[in-house]
Amino acid sequence: MKQYHDLLRHVLENGARHEDRTGVGTISVFGYQTRFNLREGFPIVTTKKVPFRWVAEELFWFLSGDTDEKNLRAVGVDIWAEWADIEHTSRFGREEGDLGPVYGYLWRSFGGNYPERNGFDQIRALIEEIVRNPNSRRLIVSGWNPETATQVDLPPCHTLFHFKIESGRILHCQLYQRSADAFLGVPFNISSYALLTHMIAHACDLEVGDFIHTFGDLHIYSNHLDQVHELLSREPFPLPRLEIKDADDLKGLDGLLSFRFENLALIDYKSHGKISAPVAV
Repeated sequence: MKQYHDLLRHVLENGARHEDRTGVGTISVFGYQTRFNLREGFPIVTTKKVPFRWVAEELFWFLSGDTDEKNLRAVGVDIWAEWADIEHTSRFGREEGDLGPVYGYLWRSFGGNYPERNGFDQIRALIEEIVRNPNSRRLIVSGWNPETATQVDLPPCHTLFHFKIESGRILHCQLYQRSADAFLGVPFNISSYALLTHMIAHACDLEVGDFIHTFGDLHIYSNHLDQVHELLSREPFPLPRLEIKDADDLKGLDGLLSFRFENLALIDYKSHGKISAPVAV
């Protein structure tokens, strides 16, 4: 994951200090891009431990359209807990755990009257368009709805992803991320969208190509600097490879939505130990 180390060094060397919504303060740059060839290995950070099962379970939760944090926590993943307590949800008149129209809702019911699932299903449309018109330049899913961005405590940070099919068989994905916590969030985001690309490629009988990650505000929180330097002092291990197993019937939209962690195997993932850091809420 040389690309991730280069990203962190770029922020450290070129970033400017900024005040931010959380009050913690950041060093940030505006505009950066990195690229991962998914055929050369699965992009997951090796200089600290990244819990791949958490990455997968969160992605399954997004794809299901669910926005109830309790259902994610039920599978042992609590990364949304800080925004799901009653202090945060009650600001919008919601019960504890109800995050409002965040990723899953926007992906599966864009423009709907939340909590009713009566909006536009972007994931269904994406899969149908890949099958019907693989040369399309409109293979896009948007996670940003200006009408609902003020109705949630944390509007989507990864805001738009765009696919391209090369030579009728190779699937590339580009993500635009408006705001990126370089130490805590970005490792999850890289692996999540790499996994999504693998899953969609499998569901549509395609091969994976590149994942391109484009950033708006890319930042390191001021209370993560020691952790960043510790990570950069470590030597990366070779990347693992992702194996999709027992998944011959996981095709089309229904197949994509039926993926479970048991269908995934991260082969030869070796990493350094966990580096803890506080979440800026």
